[in-house]
Amino acid sequence: MKSRFTTKQTTMTKISAAITAVGKYVPEYALTNKELETMVDTNDEWITSRTGIKERRILKVEGAGTSYMAIKAAEDLLEKSGVLASDIDMVIVATATPDMPVASTAAYTASKIGAVNAFSYDLQAACSSFLYGMSTASSYIESGRYKKVLLIGADKMSSIIDYTDRATCIIFGDGAGAALFEPNTENLGLQDEYLRSDGVGREFLKIDAGGSILPSSEETIKNNRHFVHQEGRTVFKFAVSNMADVAEKMLTRNNLTKEEIQWLVPHQANKRIIEATANRVGLEENKVMMNIHKYGNTTSATLPLLLADYEKVLKKGDNLIFAAFGGGFTWGAIYLKWAYNS
Repeated sequence: MKSRFTTKQTTMTKISAAITAVGKYVPEYALTNKELETMVDTNDEWITSRTGIKERRILKVEGAGTSYMAIKAAEDLLEKSGVLASDIDMVIVATATPDMPVASTAAYTASKIGAVNAFSYDLQAACSSFLYGMSTASSYIESGRYKKVLLIGADKMSSIIDYTDRATCIIFGDGAGAALFEPNTENLGLQDEYLRSDGVGREFLKIDAGGSILPSSEETIKNNRHFVHQEGRTVFKFAVSNMADVAEKMLTRNNLTKEEIQWLVPHQANKRIIEATANRVGLEENKVMMNIHKYGNTTSATLPLLLADYEKVLKKGDNLIFAAFGGGFTWGAIYLKWAYNS
């Protein structure tokens, strides 16, 4: 007997979140190692051998903050891609140096670029901010609620660096990069992520004053407590082991061989950390994105700046492994398949 009920089979198409466009902005002024020699007790050979940095960009535009660079990077992306700002659903600005407390840098950035239909907010996870932002942007896309999410990584590190402290002033620079996330049905885009944090790191990389524990005062300003403080050896040790661990984990749990990886996209904090991460997963230097020599550590901007600098050599279907480590401590890795030929 034939059933009076019929079963209709439907095939759900899996939506993944793919990067479909990138943009960048770096300030014109380059602070070289030679110039730093006149500011603190250091030299070009020492800086280069220990960090791999030759120069870093510094934003000198009067009255300009992180949003200035975020806007420039977003405008670069929009101009190159032809996407209308009014079509963007959401803007995330990953940053450790917002324009000001309380008022959102992302909201201001979205308004200035004409993203009138977007909601916006800032995301702060130190040097892992953009990596965490990739996870957030992808989740919004995969949910099906939004079609275009603009993720910007931007930091004006020169605003929180003491240029008499040679432990930090040689490392950091200013810059911004942007990436547009859109739905993809070809199994391209974000494939896997492994994100971690550990509050033990709070004492080793921080700014003491200006928060709710130690509000700004005449004393905090007088004692230089509004600048980045870093215990370099401790941070280096944690960064080397954890960045390498998570990068390796991405390969093992996705059954990827080193031959199947086209690019490692590592946070640009120190060349030795980058090399240690590449060595752990067995990747040769020509498979490692690197621009630390030009920009130094731009914190939230390092990963999108790499994508913008290497965009022309990226091919559709390329396997990319992102890895980052930041204050807090925060760290993690993401496996992404590139979605377009430039």
